[in-house]
Order: sequence, then structure tokens, then C-alpha cells
Amino acid sequence: MSLTDPLAAEESRRPSRHESFLAIAGFRYLKLAALAAAVSIVIYVVDRPYGGRYGGSWAGYTLGIAGALLILWLTWFGYRKRNYAENHGRLVARLSAHVYLGLALIVIGTLHTGFHFGWNVHTLAYALMCVVIASGVFGVLCYARYPRLMTENRGNMTMQQMLGRIASLNEELRAGALPLDDATTDLVERAVETTMIGGSVMRQLSGNYAGCTTAAAIAAMDASTAEVPPELQEARRQVRVFLGEKAALLTRIRRDVRIKAMMDIWLYFHVPVTFALLAALLAHVVSIFFLW
Repeated sequence: MSLTDPLAAEESRRPSRHESFLAIAGFRYLKLAALAAAVSIVIYVVDRPYGGRYGGSWAGYTLGIAGALLILWLTWFGYRKRNYAENHGRLVARLSAHVYLGLALIVIGTLHTGFHFGWNVHTLAYALMCVVIASGVFGVLCYARYPRLMTENRGNMTMQQMLGRIASLNEELRAGALPLDDATTDLVERAVETTMIGGSVMRQLSGNYAGCTTAAAIAAMDASTAEVPPELQEARRQVRVFLGEKAALLTRIRRDVRIKAMMDIWLYFHVPVTFALLAALLAHVVSIFFLW
């Protein structure tokens, strides 16, 4: 029996890595979320409590419990997703469910309130829920757009390959600058010794490296081209080529760092607000069941 057939069958059951997590399994989780939202609307419309709809009616309690459980599941996914790294299909499916059920939570949570809002912990929990969902939508947009930009920026090289090439260029720059004048050698040495990548969050997000020693060396060499003796022109030209290649690689690496920072920065907001939501949700539940 051939071993290729079972392997091929297994591979065919896996979702394509090029398939968007938003469209996984024919938009299965979009349909599930739409169904959950539709059922919530039906429950809300069917219930006609005396005095108007509110969170304490049977429909309000049903939607509230469903919303609370959904919040806990969505939070649990965010905690557990690191364990799915080796199972791409499982991660993609749960991520798709996370996105669409999170959007459905807006409908469920809003109907649970009965459109009654005030300056209290209940409205605070609702507001935090909306903020968490909005930041989650921003995160989805980031992960839908930026990985493609990173791939295009890197070309056929990985980050490790680009950094390795810069290390090789530094050695070639040191060797190539030996015959040159002291001023040029000092410029090249500074460019080799100080390679500015990363840094503060603001620097990563802006991509602004005003003190780049490589750019400074290029500018100084270009400004003094006419002063180079004929016997050093070839060596100087070679050093300039190496500096230009290093500058181009630094531009790509810094752009990669910037894109990665933009993908990650929303988590510094999303995660703390999620924990604030859990605290407000607990206060909401305790006040409803034990204080009222």
C-alpha cells in the first residue's frame, strides 16, 4: 500500500495557508454568528415584559448569560491560542470563530441591556465590551493586511538572512576601508559599530532613524567624491557600494520592524481593556444576583 495516499488525503483536509481565516470553511463562523444574532433578535422581540424590555426579564437573563459565556470563551481563546501553534487548521478555525462571534456579541450584549443605559457598573461593562470588540476589529484589520506587506518587503529573504548579510557587509566594509583616508575610515567604522535597528516603541512605529551612521557615512562620502585620489577611487567605490547595500537592507529591516510593531501595538491596549471588562462583568453579575 502506498503511503502517499493517506498523506495526500490528510493534506487535503487541512485548510490552505493562503485561505483567509475570515473565509474558512465557506464562512462557516460568519453564518454561525449571524444565526446567533438572529436568534437573539427573535428572543428579544418575542419577550414583552410588563413595563418594557430590560435586562432582568427572562429574555434579558437569557441574553445576558449567553453574552457572559461568550465573553469568557473569547477571552479563553486569547489565552489558549499559543497552544495551537502546531495545528494551523485548528488555530485558523478558532480565530475565525473568535472574530465573528465577537461581532455577534455586540448584538447579544446590546439586546441584553434593553437599551437602558446610565452611569453605573452595568453600562460600564457594556461600554468596555464595545471598546474590546472595536480594538479586536482593528487587530483583525492589522493581521489581514500587514503580513502580506511584510512578505512583500522581505522579498526572498528572511529576517535572519538580512541580518546575516549585514554582518557580512560589516566585515567587507572594515576590510575595504583600510586603504582609505582616516576620515573616511572613521566614518565607515562608526557605520559598522553602530547599526540602528529597533529601539523605543515610538521609533519602531515611526521608522525614523535620524542618527543613522550608515546614512551619515554615505552622505559624507558622496559629498567628497571629487577629492579622492585616482589610486583610491576603486576602493572607495567598492566601499560606497557596500554602504548602499547595507542602507537598503536596513531600510527593509526597519520597515519590517515597523510593520511588526503596528501589528503588536494594539495588544497593549486590547489586553488590559479585556481584563477591565472581566472585572466590570464580575461586578455586574455580583450586583445583579447578590445586591439587588
